[in-house]
Amino acid sequence: MDGSEKVTREIRVRVTSRFVPERSDPARDAWFFSYDIRISNEGTETVQLLSRHWIITDSNGKVEEVRGPGVVGQQPTLGPGESFSYTSACPLATSFGTMHGTYQLVTGTGEPFDVEIAPFALSEPHAIN
Repeated sequence: MDGSEKVTREIRVRVTSRFVPERSDPARDAWFFSYDIRISNEGTETVQLLSRHWIITDSNGKVEEVRGPGVVGQQPTLGPGESFSYTSACPLATSFGTMHGTYQLVTGTGEPFDVEIAPFALSEPHAIN
């Protein structure tokens, strides 16, 4: 399992990732990874997650960008001390890759800001790169 953690403006984003062998087919250059994310509001003001921007890079150097509203169909609002967790997934054509990105949030007073998602690995166990 691999992961990352980053705090931006008192919003902590913790990620853990794992290889999903039952959904992968290496003979067809298809590897599947899932990742768990926990977003925690460690600040004093309420925030809402509006959208996401992911940058996914495989070990061949192919880069894919994904943008969209919310996460897993939701735009959660987090009061001080609250957290939101979800699980998502990413297919790759290689046994190793990385993901990083940003969440776009807004404060209760309407101020938008970005929260960094630190880079984390997507890797088949024991893969050498």
